[in-house]
Amino acid sequence: MAVATVLFSALISAYLVRMNLPDWRSLPEPKLLWLNTALLGLSSLFLQRASWASRQLHLEATRRNLWLGGLLGFAFVVGQLLAWNQLQAMGYFLVSNPSSSFFYLMTALHALHLLGGLVAWGVVSSRTPPTPLAVELCTTYWHFLLLVWLVLYGLLLLT
Repeated sequence: MAVATVLFSALISAYLVRMNLPDWRSLPEPKLLWLNTALLGLSSLFLQRASWASRQLHLEATRRNLWLGGLLGFAFVVGQLLAWNQLQAMGYFLVSNPSSSFFYLMTALHALHLLGGLVAWGVVSSRTPPTPLAVELCTTYWHFLLLVWLVLYGLLLLT
């Protein structure tokens, strides 16, 4: 998580510097990003519930919440792809302007980290039973990804 924090911090710093140049044109906000944010927040909530259930050794609740959390996380990634399609339909492509480039780069890097989290989720979910430590570590990483997304999305909304 430390490496990802440095990566996203550097990207945010570059974004803030670059947006002050004259060729910067802000992107319209795909409304789907609000839904995607809710999906990621709910995903994080279900993973937290799975973590609580695993500590109490409630196997069925752990599994149910793990699956719901993972499915919502996957839905977030699909939603991000749909948001990209919305922007492209409006004529905003990767190389349209610096703002577009940053948007696609930041959301793609975040989605890649989320896909890595889904791999970890898959490993944890496939264990019988999933160990409380594994569930907690997966949940912690997921909360981290939610925080990163909230910072990135907040930055995109404010600029």
